[in-house]
Amino acid sequence: MAGTGEAVDDDALYVLTAVLMTPAQFPSVLGDDFPAACAALGLEPYAEGYGLVIGQDSDGARWTVVIDDVSLVAVAIASWDCGMEYDLSPGERTVVAALPGWPVAVAVAAPGVPAPHDPPPEEGDRPPLAPPDTDAWGPAQRRLGADEIALQWAEWRHQIDDDEAFATPDTPADERQELHQGVRRALKEAGAYAESPPPPGRVRSSFAPGGARMLRADGPGWSLVARTDDIAFVLLDEEPREVLPVGRAFALPKLLEALDTIAVRPA
Repeated sequence: MAGTGEAVDDDALYVLTAVLMTPAQFPSVLGDDFPAACAALGLEPYAEGYGLVIGQDSDGARWTVVIDDVSLVAVAIASWDCGMEYDLSPGERTVVAALPGWPVAVAVAAPGVPAPHDPPPEEGDRPPLAPPDTDAWGPAQRRLGADEIALQWAEWRHQIDDDEAFATPDTPADERQELHQGVRRALKEAGAYAESPPPPGRVRSSFAPGGARMLRADGPGWSLVARTDDIAFVLLDEEPREVLPVGRAFALPKLLEALDTIAVRPA
């Protein structure tokens, strides 16, 4: 494998980016949980996870190379996030699979090779991976929306009035948020996870400022993103592009505490 600044090599993959594929951190566009995401790529859901190395070959074709050296990919991503150069060059023995296409959108391309395109299909090949159509709405787009809220939490949170967010059951009904039927269903199903743990990755917990945790949970037709010290947002398949806030009046703190207890966390 090669960095994007190196001379063209007919056998090289010019690395553009990389993605972790573990129970605690995987491209949620691929599925509601880690086993589902692995199945979308034809992989076994090994608990140690994988790294996805995304790039182009010397013809410009898109490829996703799956490797089992998760630490190498984690170091590369951390270095890039800090603005440092890192030559991500996995050994051949770490390669699990080479899949045509890219599962996520990539905004850059390798210099000195043709524009990104799917490799010519060969008999028996799986269809090329491709990111979902952002003009459509479905489970993949719903999960992407929840990811975006988690990344831009402050921006979304500023749109919700604190009086609404922290209303109590004693608050008059005309001043209190009334719950959407689909939201009630999502909260009920999320609560059931505490009694019957879901597949790994269905509930994930990550760092948030102030000692809180950021939670991501998914289920059939719904996604939830929340901070343990604050409110939650729910997205539903039946409500295209709608972001539905849930204040803390509705037994939310107890639910979030239960979810954080069973959530998987980054190592």
